[in-house]
Amino acid sequence: MDERVMIFIDGANLFHALKDDFDNLGLDFEQLANKLVGDRKLIRSYYYTALPDQRLHAERYAKQQGFLDALREKPYFSVVLGRLEPRGNTYVEKGVDISLAVDMLQMAFSNAYDTTILISGDGDLARVVELVQRMGKHVENAIPPSALSRNLRQTCDISIVMDKDFLEDCWMT
Repeated sequence: MDERVMIFIDGANLFHALKDDFDNLGLDFEQLANKLVGDRKLIRSYYYTALPDQRLHAERYAKQQGFLDALREKPYFSVVLGRLEPRGNTYVEKGVDISLAVDMLQMAFSNAYDTTILISGDGDLARVVELVQRMGKHVENAIPPSALSRNLRQTCDISIVMDKDFLEDCWMT
């Protein structure tokens, strides 16, 4: 029987890690998914993020919308949007982490996958990882070095450090 895999990507977390570690955001997500899944069967990848306010940040919004539209064109790829709320002089994502956690749990509960690959360095997700594991599912964590979470590494079954060598063939050309 083929091992069924789903990938859950914390978009903002990955964005900042790629920027910090490689100063390169040109990741080929289809190639990355194929590398992480290997000879197992990819069911679907989910990318979680929030868009900036189109009225206040038209250029940034258009650029990010273009990126998300390109992701939606990839096979077996879905985008899930939260929202950005103002906090002082900045904005914070709302609804993104909880959507990722709920989807990961709901799909484990409905037996949609055998293994999930969580691309995030957010240690707050360790609790959902534990619950998914209690359902008999395997959870792998993959993230660039700067975003590694000790809590996630200790909780997940496997941790994959997406360093320069690992991502070598995952960049767009």
